[in-house]
Amino acid sequence: MALKIRLSRGGAKKRPFYKIVVAEALSPRDGKFIERLGSYNPMVAKDHAERLVLDIERAKYWLSKGAQPTLRVAKMLSSDGLVKAPVIRDQPIKSAPGKKRQEREAEAAEKSAVPAEAPAEEEAKEEAPAVEASVEEVVKEEALATEAPPEEEAKEEAPTTEAPTEEEAKEEAPAVEAAVEEVAKEEAPATDSPTEEGAKEEEKKE
Repeated sequence: MALKIRLSRGGAKKRPFYKIVVAEALSPRDGKFIERLGSYNPMVAKDHAERLVLDIERAKYWLSKGAQPTLRVAKMLSSDGLVKAPVIRDQPIKSAPGKKRQEREAEAAEKSAVPAEAPAEEEAKEEAPAVEASVEEVVKEEALATEAPPEEEAKEEAPTTEAPTEEEAKEEAPAVEAAVEEVAKEEAPATDSPTEEGAKEEEKKE
């Protein structure tokens, strides 16, 4: 008859409580057992006194009789130095993806990362000309704003400065011409009269 030291589940739904029992290997998990050695309560903290309760003397006795502990019970007994610590392998998660699927997902992530970088570069290139164009427009507007006022001021000042000179020139021209004509008339009779009188006298003498 093969004996096992194992856990027998009790407690309520989602609130387990285990008994550490010695039972036949072929008996059901929660069925008939030979002796109860202790209890295990996973619902309390790890440092709690009632988490693991074990009768060490009776456990040694049954181990000497050839009872084999399960992996979980062997881990509990190894804390007291009754048995060697077993090697518990990592249990696979059924919902976790396999190796091939993980490789495919990694390749897909790499491929999606490359095109994601390319549009970013294209957007940067498109934004650069737009920024340059906006800068050029701002510079042109500033240049026009700085150049326009002097030209307008020059145009506004030009009529004020040129108009009086032209009007003064027109007003002065007739005055000068009239003065010149008057002087010429005054000089002409003075010069003509002696010549005419001299001519008349010469005729009389002849």
